Amino acid sequence: MNAEQPLEARCDHCKQTRPLFLYEPDHNCHLVPRDCEWCDRDKQPLLCVRCWDQEREREENQPPTAEELALTEFFVGMSARTNRSTPEADR
Repeated sequence: MNAEQPLEARCDHCKQTRPLFLYEPDHNCHLVPRDCEWCDRDKQPLLCVRCWDQEREREENQPPTAEELALTEFFVGMSARTNRSTPEADR
């Protein structure tokens, strides 16, 4: 069995020596220009599991901007109108 073991070194956040994982943001792209601490980083940190989970939760809980909310509302409205205007929706 040749399973890769994670790199063991100092965590960029808690500074403890543990198996590390590269943090890669999961927020995809931005539909409107905005300052994003995850996109603006020169390089993503190497984090232990505990710190990686904290960073993921912090990223997921970041509130959207007013522009992002307006754009989301626009796309939801357009999708609803498109679904109502299809012949399959009339059946």
